[in-house]
Amino acid sequence: MRLWHSALIGLALLAGGADARTTNARPAHWIASWGSAQMIADGDNALAPDRAGAVTLRQIVRLSAGGDTVRIRLSNAFGTRPLVIGGAHVARAVAPGTARIAAGARMTFAGRPTAVIPAGAELYADPVAMPIAPGLDLAVSLYLPEAAVPQTGHPGARATGFTLAGDHVADAALTGAVPTTHWYALADVEVSGPGSTGTVVTIGDSITDGYGVTPDRNTRWPDILAARLRSNAATRGIGLVNTGIGGNRVLLDGVGPNLLARFDRDVIARSGVRWAIVLEGINDLGVLTRDAPATPAQHAAIVAQVTAGYRQIVARAHAHGIKVIGGTVMPFVGNDYYHAGPASEADRQAINRFIRSSGAFDAVIDFDAVMRDPVRPDRLAPALDSGDHLHPSEAGYRVMGAAVPLDLFKSRTTAPMLGAVARQPVGPATDQRPAIAFTFDDIPAHGPLLPGETRKDVIGRIATALAAAKAPAFGFLNAGFGLDDPADAAQATAAWRAAGLPLGNHSYTHGNLDQIGAATFAADVARNEAPLAAAAKGTDWHWFRCPFLSEGGTPAVRDAARADLKARGYRAAAVTMSFGDFAWNAPYTACVAKRDAAAIARLEAGFLADARAAALASRARAKAQVGRDIPYVLLMHVGAFDAHMLPRLLDLYREMGFRFITLAEAEADPYYAAAVDLSLPGTTPSLAGPPATPALAGPPAGLCS
Repeated sequence: MRLWHSALIGLALLAGGADARTTNARPAHWIASWGSAQMIADGDNALAPDRAGAVTLRQIVRLSAGGDTVRIRLSNAFGTRPLVIGGAHVARAVAPGTARIAAGARMTFAGRPTAVIPAGAELYADPVAMPIAPGLDLAVSLYLPEAAVPQTGHPGARATGFTLAGDHVADAALTGAVPTTHWYALADVEVSGPGSTGTVVTIGDSITDGYGVTPDRNTRWPDILAARLRSNAATRGIGLVNTGIGGNRVLLDGVGPNLLARFDRDVIARSGVRWAIVLEGINDLGVLTRDAPATPAQHAAIVAQVTAGYRQIVARAHAHGIKVIGGTVMPFVGNDYYHAGPASEADRQAINRFIRSSGAFDAVIDFDAVMRDPVRPDRLAPALDSGDHLHPSEAGYRVMGAAVPLDLFKSRTTAPMLGAVARQPVGPATDQRPAIAFTFDDIPAHGPLLPGETRKDVIGRIATALAAAKAPAFGFLNAGFGLDDPADAAQATAAWRAAGLPLGNHSYTHGNLDQIGAATFAADVARNEAPLAAAAKGTDWHWFRCPFLSEGGTPAVRDAARADLKARGYRAAAVTMSFGDFAWNAPYTACVAKRDAAAIARLEAGFLADARAAALASRARAKAQVGRDIPYVLLMHVGAFDAHMLPRLLDLYREMGFRFITLAEAEADPYYAAAVDLSLPGTTPSLAGPPATPALAGPPAGLCS
């Protein structure tokens, strides 16, 4: 990659000791209003030999933000010898697709009408005082006395430019010009003015570059976003630059330099950049299996390398105060060029899980969620597909451009999750403590009771402890439990609700999904809804306790169960912290019956030790898998020992630095996207995986038996 400061060498050579003269003496705040990604223009993308030198190039670009002053940046980034600029002119284009211009002014370089750009360098022309309205079509005309070798430019212009032999930069009509749909030597248009605030750079592959868009229509998804920005009073001063390159990859060069190689030049080095939207990775996945199947190790490697690449560019952007928004990779099964199969789809899902849940990005736009076919989510929705099952149609690009919430760009400090997985930040922005959401299963009845105790008593003690600690909790009803004493079960459930604690669905009988099958499982869920709705008394009870028993053992069964829950309007209450609390209830009631105080003390100490170990293990797994603490969802049960130990357990978690939040707050975190949106494939998030969880001690075997 060429070093950006090489442009300074070019400016020094051009100045030749003379003072630069500009039209604007006051300090200017420049923002990029248009730009493109530079690359070698060769083959069919190069100028024809008879138009490569002694030629005028007139290039039409649509600006985003406006201002009262404009300056142009020219590029010879990939040239191997100096590029001579024999003359330059800037003017308003009469209309896209035509060479006609209105008024305008000649540009200078350090006060001179000509310039020489060294090999590998870029340079600014002097600023020109010129009113620029948001959305203006600008014509930049350059006279190149000699051919560049090789040429630097951008092939995917999706706009008509013009070439004409000789120096005609100021001609109003450019009579006899030959059209071209590539840009050359033109890197960037910047504006300055009282309303300009900052720039968004969209960086990606052909989907961002706008493959399939008819020239001069300006309907790429970044074009749609730019139009929305300038139509909103709060964002009108924000510029947008599209640096998509067709065929681009995160890791390896292809058509143009790879993302890591070009990120500094295409994003960081531009003036006024405050945000970057990254949508890239589909070509890395497609190329992997385009010519031959890949091994499992190769599939694992591509996911690891792409996600590591994301982390790298985010770190580099953050070092310059730039927020990075990740876009999820869209489906491409059915594309004849890449012929993606199940393994490629699994890779895409893994990368998207990272984008959604790792916390690496400042925000996420879930393009996958808004573009996929709800019936076949490994494919683009037919109405949004161009027909090649890889690139969106014009309607698809419009959906993508509309999927970016403008709220992201209205504040310098806020960065919520966006798009189809929009989330609010969890807890106060200043509170960095890890968080736990308490959930209790098997309401109204779990485990044996102490002599003389009722289910209502157990739940009453649990509710009292939670209230004293100001700890929210969510309960999950199995209406088929406690039928040995229906009156006590009903009173226990009522006590939970009387304490102001919400309820969700845990199915009627707590059946094992892989043992009973999707149809029976769905019927068991449905059977639980009437008593649940009655107990919940009008509150939102559409949370279902997940993971399922044996979830993932049979993917087809799991997916059918998820689809049924989705159709019923459920979100999944995932579990990311558990220490087997249920196993301690039976030994405890046995030891109480024997009045064995020493054994009870052993149980108490062991219970707290396992709780501590499990909490530390969950945090270690989250940091290894996600790169940060997530808000943890703790699984507990309404058992006698749980009620006995809950005050001390709450104290333990506080001593460990945890704060207590609601289930909804916890699962608003992007890590839980596949739980909240059951249309997403795969298992419910659970922190399953490395590092290995240390074995918990559990209650001593045979104690008080």
